[in-house]
Amino acid sequence: MNLSEIGYRRVVVKLGTSVLTSGSRQLDKAHMVELARQMASLMKSGVEVVLCTSGAIAAGREHLGYPSLPDTVANKQLLAAVGQGQLILAWSQLFSIYGLHVGQMLLTRADLHDRERYLNARDSLNALLANGIIPIINENDAVATNEIKVGDNDNLSARAALLCDADLLILLTDQKGLFDADPRANPDAKLIKQVVNIDDSLRRLAGGAVSGLGTGGMATKLQAADIARRAGIEVVIASGHRPRVIQDAVCKEAVGTHFTALENPLESRKQWILAGPATKGKLVLDSGAIVAVTQKGRSLLSKGIVSVSGQFERGATLQLVDEVGREYARGMSRYSAKDLLAIAGRHSEEIDSILGYDYGAAVVHRNDMVVL
Repeated sequence: MNLSEIGYRRVVVKLGTSVLTSGSRQLDKAHMVELARQMASLMKSGVEVVLCTSGAIAAGREHLGYPSLPDTVANKQLLAAVGQGQLILAWSQLFSIYGLHVGQMLLTRADLHDRERYLNARDSLNALLANGIIPIINENDAVATNEIKVGDNDNLSARAALLCDADLLILLTDQKGLFDADPRANPDAKLIKQVVNIDDSLRRLAGGAVSGLGTGGMATKLQAADIARRAGIEVVIASGHRPRVIQDAVCKEAVGTHFTALENPLESRKQWILAGPATKGKLVLDSGAIVAVTQKGRSLLSKGIVSVSGQFERGATLQLVDEVGREYARGMSRYSAKDLLAIAGRHSEEIDSILGYDYGAAVVHRNDMVVL
């Protein structure tokens, strides 16, 4: 493999449950060792690999002999707690065949929400890679609740790609890629080989999960692709059972659906705003404010706010939407919800007299904002 022809130095590979089980109820170790072989080949060639793996709950259910358990959060956490050890053990054994060590990183949204924890996670990832160790990332399902979950490993893998400053994100699934119609229902559906822009029509094409074993469908893969490409990371969605799929994707062969990275990626802080914190509320903007924010590169001022929703403090990440709810931007507020309710629609020079203090004219500064 000629590295000069590859152009990628760091790759994140996301494996869905359907890929790891090959559609069965248990981990397909024969297929997993082939995937490990491909990733090991990249590592030996000088391309660093981060693995984001699903399958903990499936592994736990298999290890316990497929127990009949009520479908509760606690029981899913039980299965994840048992399965996570089995899953990392399987990967450790498989990569050891090729003389490689692995290191486990279990994350929740809380690790990405807090800036200091985000940077700590990034340092851990980089330390593993610097020592030739493959980081294996999964959500910490054994303790995560809905409030702190990323929710699916597609979006988690995109955030991991941002964390480690990857060049390429490969999302492997039970489909060949993104189609112009549902290939399960329409035999004439055609594979979309290249995507330059993700718009509403493309989002409507994204369907649900096929196997019923995982939590992510094509819609979450599209969300993940959008996050990654905004950070300057190329994305490939492809079938995890295609021969040499990982190596071919890295060698820029025509594999699945390829998403072009934006030419002017977001800087580090804006990447964190997009990938890390969960939004805490919404600001509805008037048409003038939307134009100022999206087309003129301006900060958001209190005068342009029509209404405020949510309970949040200073520093919270908010959605900036129009009056029908369409999101145009996302950013960190310099004022609390209580403050914004008082100053919405008022001129910036009135803030101090209304509140008795001010944190500047901008409610959301352009440096703390990502335009979508």
